Amino acid sequence: MTITEQSLLDSVPGGLFIGGQWRPSSTGDVLDVRDPATGDVIKQIADATPADGLAALDAADTAAAAWAAASPRRRADVLRGAFDLLQERKEDAALLMTLEMGKPLAEARGEVAYGGEFLRWFSEEATRIQGRYGPNPENTGRMIVTQHPVGPCFLITPWNFPLAMATRKIAPALAAGCTMVVKPAALTPLTTLFLVALLEEAGLPAGVVNVVTTSSSSALSEPIITDPRLRKVSFTGSTPVGQSLLRQAADGVLRTSMELGGNAPFVVFDDADLDKAVDGAMAAKFRNIGQACTAANRFIVHSSVAGEFARRVTDRVEQFVVGRGTDPDVTIGPLIDEKAVAKTDELVADAVSRGAAVTTGGQRIDGPGTFYAPTVLTGVTAGSAVLREEIFGPVLAVATFDSEDEAVRLANDTEYGLVSYVYTESLSRGQRMIERLHTGMMGLNVGVVSNAAAPFGGWKMSGLGREGGTEGIHEYLQTKYTLTPSPFLPA
Repeated sequence: MTITEQSLLDSVPGGLFIGGQWRPSSTGDVLDVRDPATGDVIKQIADATPADGLAALDAADTAAAAWAAASPRRRADVLRGAFDLLQERKEDAALLMTLEMGKPLAEARGEVAYGGEFLRWFSEEATRIQGRYGPNPENTGRMIVTQHPVGPCFLITPWNFPLAMATRKIAPALAAGCTMVVKPAALTPLTTLFLVALLEEAGLPAGVVNVVTTSSSSALSEPIITDPRLRKVSFTGSTPVGQSLLRQAADGVLRTSMELGGNAPFVVFDDADLDKAVDGAMAAKFRNIGQACTAANRFIVHSSVAGEFARRVTDRVEQFVVGRGTDPDVTIGPLIDEKAVAKTDELVADAVSRGAAVTTGGQRIDGPGTFYAPTVLTGVTAGSAVLREEIFGPVLAVATFDSEDEAVRLANDTEYGLVSYVYTESLSRGQRMIERLHTGMMGLNVGVVSNAAAPFGGWKMSGLGREGGTEGIHEYLQTKYTLTPSPFLPA
């Protein structure tokens, strides 16, 4: 640990943020935050109890009316102020993410840019919440349609993109006029604590955003979700956890946004530009060490170009440098924990047992830290777990196809439908794939699709609702229709 790293960690608040105050857990308990590249504890923070969670909801409920009544410009100014402060401290934010999550600094800087855009985008959307006014068909009255904040929200964020996942939920909620309780992942809570300190500095009123960090997510979440004051749950994470939260939310008929698992196909046709396809594959698979719900999971490549594609991606993968993300030469950091390493190794072993070949990698790397060698598998056969389950690791698995119909069938053969990637030089084929693939997002000859101005979300078991874009703020608004008498009718 360098002096710079330690001073940054010391500057991050370690308490719960409730009602505008930093405070310890009600029991005084703490949880350890570890650097996955070393296994070392880098900071201890408050470990919230269910009572702390309800105290945070109390604060959000108390602040709800005033924040809902705040002018759109006031909300916009807070968000824009936080964006500006984040730009001033972007190197600190990037280093903090690298320390607690492991991604290389270059990628962490990219996340700061991406995550910050949600603050800026929704600062602009805050002043554009619109309704409509007009006569009813009979001309006996005037219809007024207005948008209103849904009320207190519970926002649950994952560990893999600790800044972007927080801003993607907090920013639209603030812009819409909602208050909230935020529960970051126990593995990477420091970035959220850093962010809320910036929001506080930007003028956020007390109680509008409350942050509770905990080692017991389900115990803390259940009483919040079942409290009648809560009106919205937004969750990013695994599909099984999302299903459990939906069941809990049903009794209160809560608004829900669920960004869940993915199993993204990456389809390479025989007419694809292989240089573009390989570049896209590197971005779609290995960004964030493969730990992304948008990561390409199944590389479905035309049999006539599969050999050359595999050779090229293998050459590129062998150039990766594995190590602690703070080293500027490192391009692949650690997986988040030992469980992730074991799961990745299990998926590779299963594929190999079914006939796949390892062209590079294929094994864990001895510690300290939780590293897995970047891997390319070829000849992956139907039935392999790596084709059914979300990998969440640096493993590129290649299967083949011979016709467009077969490619579509293979791509759609999953309960998930978050994102797909297609490489073809045919405009008509590209248009057909837009129509035929069952995913909420698609990259056509591009390997990264995420953008704050675009609606992020999936079909099928990949979730409900959208984050980002003009659609994102509507997840936190509810519609009211009012009828008034026509001003032109006799009194």
